[in-house]
Amino acid sequence: MTGFPQLRWRRLRRTEALRALVRENRVEIGNLIYPLFIVEGSGIKQAIASMPGIFHFSIDQLPREVEEIAELGIPGVLLFGIPEEKDEVASSAYHPQGVIQQAIGAIKQSVPQLLVVTDVCLCEYTSHGHCGIIVNGDVDNDQTLPLLARTALSHAEAGADIVAPSDMMDGRVKAIRGALDEEGLQHIPILSYAAKYASAFYGPFREAAESTPQFGDRRSYQMDPPNLREALREVEQDIAEGADIIMVKPALAYLDVIRQVRDRFNYPLAAYNVSGEYAMVKAAVQQGWLDEKAVVLEILTAIKRAGADIIITYHAKEVARWLRQAP
Repeated sequence: MTGFPQLRWRRLRRTEALRALVRENRVEIGNLIYPLFIVEGSGIKQAIASMPGIFHFSIDQLPREVEEIAELGIPGVLLFGIPEEKDEVASSAYHPQGVIQQAIGAIKQSVPQLLVVTDVCLCEYTSHGHCGIIVNGDVDNDQTLPLLARTALSHAEAGADIVAPSDMMDGRVKAIRGALDEEGLQHIPILSYAAKYASAFYGPFREAAESTPQFGDRRSYQMDPPNLREALREVEQDIAEGADIIMVKPALAYLDVIRQVRDRFNYPLAAYNVSGEYAMVKAAVQQGWLDEKAVVLEILTAIKRAGADIIITYHAKEVARWLRQAP
């Protein structure tokens, strides 16, 4: 390899056309998933204070929102439900007329081609805010599995395209795959939150989803942030149990985990650019400290560069507009 002055790296950086020609990683609209928070009631589009630009929607407000999402070219949404009634066994999570089950129907009636991914967890539906059944002050893994399977099945029967378990119970992918297959729903994919860490970046989401635990925390079931090798074992197990797509959550502080998972597993890989990551950017932009477009695209490019195929992000609508305006 020759050196300077014959070798000049700047030759291919001189113009935007040259830079674009040799660009190694691109954020594309078709790889984005946009989260939505659905509440019961009517006529509701309520701003979420800690997540500027993100709202609670009642079901009757969904058609306009999802039509806009589809028009922007975003291929899918990830649904989170906030019911009016909560109890110890998360009854509204798997009720046939629950908030998510109804939302799926409304979306499919309005924009049939939009992919509907549903978060499968119990935390938004339990009175205590934990992701499973409480026995002797702790989440009982095995008693929770049938309820998660029942929830996923109810989503699929309502018309969901993909179910996405986020609870981090051991064995939940196997339980869900079995329940779906038993009911003739072998065609429904599972997007597993395979490596979901007990992160401090979830704060704004817990406000939005009204899912803050009423006691303790989730560290006995979500992953310990310092662990990487454990994440690879979690991913391997979920694939063995039938996961079709795997996810790392959060994304920005766990780019090394995304890279390791990408290098080791030849499966579609999603990464969740979570609420705290979104809120930090929005807060800095409101103070005039950051260029929003530049920093968001840089963050999402980093997530792609780390190896993610799919990015779940609250920035999706803004990014879609920016990319559609790009020359």
